[in-house]
Amino acid sequence: MSISPDLSAERAFRLDGKHALITGGASGIGEATCRELSRAGARVLVADINLETARTLAAELTNAEPLNLDVTSQDSIRTAAKNIGALDILVNNAGIGHVGTIASTEPEDFDRLLDVNVKAVYLVTRAFLPPLLASRGSIVNIGSVAGLVGIKQRFAYCMSKGAVVAMTRQLAVEYPKELRVNCICPGTVETPFVEGYLEKYHAHEKDKIRAELRARQPVGRLGTPEEVASLVRYICSSEADFMTGSIVTMDGGWTAA
Repeated sequence: MSISPDLSAERAFRLDGKHALITGGASGIGEATCRELSRAGARVLVADINLETARTLAAELTNAEPLNLDVTSQDSIRTAAKNIGALDILVNNAGIGHVGTIASTEPEDFDRLLDVNVKAVYLVTRAFLPPLLASRGSIVNIGSVAGLVGIKQRFAYCMSKGAVVAMTRQLAVEYPKELRVNCICPGTVETPFVEGYLEKYHAHEKDKIRAELRARQPVGRLGTPEEVASLVRYICSSEADFMTGSIVTMDGGWTAA
């Protein structure tokens, strides 16, 4: 029996009754993802180290709660996991960047990237694995094209995002029937993350560098957090039930060129 276009569109990619946790959920791609999954009907936990910002966002959404979470702290993660209850969706979004070659990357810089971008994905996923296995849940890791290709002046960042890609694939084959695990690798997205990079490294030439960031993506623009969030929603929906172990680029053609 066919479904009318309007009814079909209304029901597409729904997440009603699902419980979702988004790390780094109070800003950028994380914020857009919280908004999108809430719109799709999920109960959303806005997990962020900045509790006040998480509270503000959660108050704007339907069926959302803030969660104070430091993804580098095992104590913080254990406390959150102890009180979580059911969980169907985990979006490992929290992350930081770094600019530098191997020669200019200090050991403390390297360790910080490992802690936030790599070890945190391990710690958070491990802590929330039991409820995710119980629900045959969906994990979406936010990687980067930097995990797929070499980018100048991004030694530690490329290393960290390459590890996220590898963890995604390993988990998918470890739990092929119990979980769905996928990774989105965005190109450069217009977020506070990028603005912070411009302010820190190119405060005197922001417009010039922003134009260069746009130009390295064949479509000639930066991505938006909402575009990535829409893909997260699809991946977590029942329409994507056959999708696991996938590394999906959303990069304006960057890795195709």
